[in-house]
Amino acid sequence: NFLHTWTKCEDTAYTREVSRLIFSGGIHRLFSPGCKFDDMPVLIGTKQGEGKSTLVRWLALSDDYFSEVNEFEGQRGIESLEGAWICEVSELLAMTKTKEQEAVKSFLTRLNDRYRMPFDKRVTDHPRQCLFIGTTNKEQFLTDKTGNRRFYPVKVNQSGYDLFEHDAEIKEYIRTHEDRFIEEWGSLIRIPSISAKPEHKGDIEACALRWKELLLEAGVDKAEVMPSKGNPLVYAEKMVDEKAPTILIYGHYDVMPAEPLELWHSSPFEPTIREGLLYARGADDDKGQALIHVKAFEYLVREGLLRHNVKFIFEGEEEIGSPSLTPFLTEHKDLLSADIILVSDTSMLDADLPSLTTGLRGLAYWELEVTGPNRDLHSGHFGGAVANPINELCNLLSRMVDEKGRITIPGFYDDVEELSAEERTMLAGIPFDEEKYKAAIDVDALKGEEGYSTLERNSCRPSFDVCGIWGGYTGEGSKTVLPSKAYAKVSCRLVPHQKHDVISQKFIDYVAQIAPPYIRVKVTPLHGGEGYVCPITIPAYKAAEAAIEDVFGKKPLAVRRGGSIPIISNFERILEIKTVLMGFGLEQNAIHSPNECFSLDMFRKGIEAVTLFHQYYTPQK
Repeated sequence: NFLHTWTKCEDTAYTREVSRLIFSGGIHRLFSPGCKFDDMPVLIGTKQGEGKSTLVRWLALSDDYFSEVNEFEGQRGIESLEGAWICEVSELLAMTKTKEQEAVKSFLTRLNDRYRMPFDKRVTDHPRQCLFIGTTNKEQFLTDKTGNRRFYPVKVNQSGYDLFEHDAEIKEYIRTHEDRFIEEWGSLIRIPSISAKPEHKGDIEACALRWKELLLEAGVDKAEVMPSKGNPLVYAEKMVDEKAPTILIYGHYDVMPAEPLELWHSSPFEPTIREGLLYARGADDDKGQALIHVKAFEYLVREGLLRHNVKFIFEGEEEIGSPSLTPFLTEHKDLLSADIILVSDTSMLDADLPSLTTGLRGLAYWELEVTGPNRDLHSGHFGGAVANPINELCNLLSRMVDEKGRITIPGFYDDVEELSAEERTMLAGIPFDEEKYKAAIDVDALKGEEGYSTLERNSCRPSFDVCGIWGGYTGEGSKTVLPSKAYAKVSCRLVPHQKHDVISQKFIDYVAQIAPPYIRVKVTPLHGGEGYVCPITIPAYKAAEAAIEDVFGKKPLAVRRGGSIPIISNFERILEIKTVLMGFGLEQNAIHSPNECFSLDMFRKGIEAVTLFHQYYTPQK
């Protein structure tokens, strides 16, 4: 009955400190032998050693007070437990023996541990009804699958104590505040922050200011809209301790144009919920996914669980290649210093098949302008005698990929690293239904580079695509003209080790080489970036892996994805920080397309998983 009695004790500094008690999850009882040490009650438990039950030793409030209570060995009514220690953790850890004390203090110091009571509001209301449990093994704390010690909150009841399900608290918080979350999500979506269109400059600025408001409401110490050479950036931070590790969260608030508007089933900038999905431009990419991080952060702050520093940097030019963020990184390297960068701007394989993105392809993007005659000509008077720029542009582009699906630009594959047998085996082991894949995009057959599977083609191999093409008369009805100009926008997805500027110049040179003399071709590079590979052995990846497994019930697969976030490689090059890609999108979310959407269930699970990431992450020292 000790714990039940404890909840009725007078609320004092001492009783609050004891409420920080951590003990082994296998201990069934605590025991108070009725004696005191320096007028403080002694608490004891048991551990199993050398075939007999001995009592775990109690420590008092500071490292000046510690004492063995082995004289209580064999006390009736105490159950035994293997390898368990009972100890109170405060700012100073006291151990019963000097050697143990110094060993554990050294261990904690190396990890920059700060032991603070979580669930501040609950502790204020019920100061002794929330304890910590954890375990130690010999002189080392028992670790969980992330490699970190793990502590669980415990609720006290009349019959003893119950393990408090931490994820239940997160779920309850999300349920209670979900209407507000969705309204805040909608307030971002209703701002058409399209970076590709200059006429939306005012919307870009309005969206940045709205993010600043939401971050301040979530609990950051400061937030500001910072100027850049292009669109503004939003920076915010919460610094709990200058010695604590720091997580930098990246997102973007700009979105793709919504065209073709006639294909949307509802207004692209008015969020609409249908069958558990929120439809709107930016619902997923990236307003929805960025909001996941802000809401997880809000929960951690409000519940007193945040134990490290958090910084946010949201940009407004990701969809046009982040041209202003790269110089911003160089100019503000100290401001953005961190131990790890966390990004949610990627997708999972499926809602029932969780995955973490371990690699992204790079990107090179160009616009081509082909000019023939000095004006549009009558196709009857000039057709057959003058080269048609649209025809010639199509001829040029058709020569970029051969019949086997390989890109023909000279030197294009010079830096492409072939997939190892191990990588191919891993990819082959990923559950993939090709028929379901084809049905989802309504195609009868797939096409790509010979000798590679679909998953290899769309993640680990380079590609060439015409993203848009136009010229001549495209209005209603007919107009028989031979156009003066034709245009195309084309891109290459690149793989790690390919440099986008090198590939860009190779393309320009190749176009000049094969262009016939009866047209003039202008190639304008638009933007690009390198690919990225995330090591799966770093602590941040392990923390993300554990968090996803806890929420989704399955260990996430490590997969490379075909998309590009060009700035990620610059984070590593300029800031010298690795990035973990913890995305919650799905392929069916139709990002960059009409009817973009995001699952409310994935939104909820994303908040849970990011919250747990923050709890599990401890950087290497």
